Amino acid sequence: MKKLLFFFFLLALVSSANAQRSNSEYDHIFKKYSKRYFGPAYDWKIFKAQGIAESGLSPDAESNVGAKGIMQLMPSTYEEIKSRNPDLLEINDPEWNIAAGIYYDRQLWRSWEDILNDPDKKYFTFGSYNAGKGTIQKAQDKAKEKKLDHKSWNSIKEIAPEVPKWRHKETLEYVTKIDSFQNQLNKAAQKLHHSFTK
Repeated sequence: MKKLLFFFFLLALVSSANAQRSNSEYDHIFKKYSKRYFGPAYDWKIFKAQGIAESGLSPDAESNVGAKGIMQLMPSTYEEIKSRNPDLLEINDPEWNIAAGIYYDRQLWRSWEDILNDPDKKYFTFGSYNAGKGTIQKAQDKAKEKKLDHKSWNSIKEIAPEVPKWRHKETLEYVTKIDSFQNQLNKAAQKLHHSFTK
């Protein structure tokens, strides 16, 4: 009986170690391209949170509309990004998929130059990644019609159900998930740091 319990204990330990390893497997890639496209002070864990929201960090993920990889990029979007970044290779390679996803985030971030509040800018960026910038701009137009602050993500959330042909629940949940996953990753990192400094 003791041998059996010990076996299950070892099995649980190995499973836990594998889960930890796979959970941090791509961290160096997220760090590298976050630094490259957003600078060294930017919290790279936000892009890992996005990868979790997109695919659960699965490099083999493919959506029913053909989006591929960890960052769930459409092949046409990937080719466009690749044309400006010739060092990128295959869309299915986790490194290039993550690099392209973070590069695309940077392009979207820059395109929202009139959004000055950083948290709002982050939400507009991820909202655009999910729904397309044009859809978020339509939401902004709707917000203006309603005399709401079109530069506030809260206004976008408020009028979202009124924007035609937008699966707004999916986008709003996506943005919320990224926030939630980033918070979880930061808490886990703090806990780990705390245990090392004790």
